[in-house]
Amino acid sequence: MSQFIIIDYSVSNLSSVKNAMVYLNCDVKISNAIKDIEQASALILPGVGAFGEGMSNLRNLELIDVLNKAVLKDKKPILGICLGFQLFARSSSEMGLNKGLGWIDADVTELKVTNDLRLPHIGWNTISVVDDSPLLKDIPDPNFYFVHSFAMHDRPENTKVSTCRYGSDFIATIHKENILGTQFHPEKSHASGLTVLRNFIRFVEEYHA
Repeated sequence: MSQFIIIDYSVSNLSSVKNAMVYLNCDVKISNAIKDIEQASALILPGVGAFGEGMSNLRNLELIDVLNKAVLKDKKPILGICLGFQLFARSSSEMGLNKGLGWIDADVTELKVTNDLRLPHIGWNTISVVDDSPLLKDIPDPNFYFVHSFAMHDRPENTKVSTCRYGSDFIATIHKENILGTQFHPEKSHASGLTVLRNFIRFVEEYHA
């Protein structure tokens, strides 16, 4: 059975992600130990909060080089959730310019909302599937739970995406080889969110087959 490591870098309540994965009969562990990351079949990088703080925490835990090796060299599947997904980008303009992991050729900027919409974008919203992706296979309802003020807006090359509209369109999910991400919270999105997590588990099992 594949082992999944949820990376603990002190930016969110990780237990809800773990509980969802356990519910799906997944072998999952919360850890920031380098050995666990190196031995994992796949990784999950959740996150809630500021981009700069997230990158700073990864840097202080000496995890950036470890993650680069795991994802870019060893090609381990990884799922980023909300802030974790945003950290895959080149940069974010949240609270000044902050450099990201650079795995996705995109930048994170503030949502472009009209006067009748508030930030952060909190609550349920519908995604539009642009490209077929194993992450979105057989979802019962394209409605997911979001909590964010920043997002990727322009579709990067060589990626499969879905989008969501809140004032303007932004990237809701992404898939590039072994790198997958969701701007919404699948662990808070009921049956559809569990389907996304189940699809990630299936993707990992087939990836390693």
